[in-house]
Amino acid sequence: MARFDRYMLSQLMVLFGFFSLVLVMVYWINRAVVLFDQLIANGQSASVFLEFTALSLPAVIKLALPLSAFAASIYVTNRMTSESEMVAVQATGYSSFRIARPVLYFGLIVMVLMSALTHFLMPLSTARLDERRVEISQNMTARLLTEGKFIDPIDGVTFYIREISTEGELRDIFLSDNRNADSQVTYTADTAYLVKTDDAAQLVMINGLAQTLNTRTNRLFTTTFKDFAYNIGGFFQVTAREGRRAAELSTTELLRADAALQAETGESYGQLIARAHDRFAQSFMSVVAALLGFATLMVGGFSRFGVWRQIVAAIFLIIVIKATETLCLNITRENPSFWIAAYFPTALGLAMAWGLLFWSTRPYLFKRQPKLEVTA
Repeated sequence: MARFDRYMLSQLMVLFGFFSLVLVMVYWINRAVVLFDQLIANGQSASVFLEFTALSLPAVIKLALPLSAFAASIYVTNRMTSESEMVAVQATGYSSFRIARPVLYFGLIVMVLMSALTHFLMPLSTARLDERRVEISQNMTARLLTEGKFIDPIDGVTFYIREISTEGELRDIFLSDNRNADSQVTYTADTAYLVKTDDAAQLVMINGLAQTLNTRTNRLFTTTFKDFAYNIGGFFQVTAREGRRAAELSTTELLRADAALQAETGESYGQLIARAHDRFAQSFMSVVAALLGFATLMVGGFSRFGVWRQIVAAIFLIIVIKATETLCLNITRENPSFWIAAYFPTALGLAMAWGLLFWSTRPYLFKRQPKLEVTA
């Protein structure tokens, strides 16, 4: 590899790492806030929260890598142009196509990273995340047994425990059940125990009081009890996983997409085939993003107004390609035999990059030439 190629590639990789870190942190923080509300607020530990955020990282990184490649390509090209490094390289005889070689290498590196994510890490992390969600939703103790905090396990029910002893005794219980609009019941008890039976889970309250308010007559009835069993099994009814989601399947399984797999995932043959080829297309799109960002900035000469027009043009072209990608995926879903359509956006992007590089080598190609007047 030539010295210039190593230099430009190192610049691209450094900026790519920086932009990836920033974008992943932004996406991750937004995701972490949602997970925090779902997990910590329901009594889960910090380790569960960290596990869930770690399992969601591959999906976040998948979104960030192509954007980072595009941003790094634009930034490095703009910096080298503004500092006259690009002019110096071109003065040695390097054409735009030759200068694009390290950008192509850079795009291929990002493509390998994207391939590892889309074909391996994403299916594995999605499968594990779904498994853990089912386990957490079935973990009644973690969701219900929270000291000193009012929780709402389901709509219309509020539960409070002042203290939980080391022996598992629940002290100073408050339970309000407002699910029945005609009759609202509030239970208070000195102590309680959580008991699991074959049919359901029971909250056995000791030495308590039940207050029933008839909302129609506005009359309040109170009943004291020494022990009372309250069925809380309905709070945690979770449907067991009957099959895998398509996002959990490996690319090889998606490409087979037999009848059993369609029944398991609930998706059609065309949808599964489109998912498989989209994984390949997303990887190739990293090369397109890098080359398109570079090629767009190579068009046009120096301007005191900067390169904002080229940057806007590059963003517009990316939007066009993504819109085309959506259209082509819909075509593949409806007609799986025409799976080649999933790769048309990649081909379109590469053609755009080639055309822009060709234009940059002939800057006067689309400019009106002045007419020469011949005088006698």
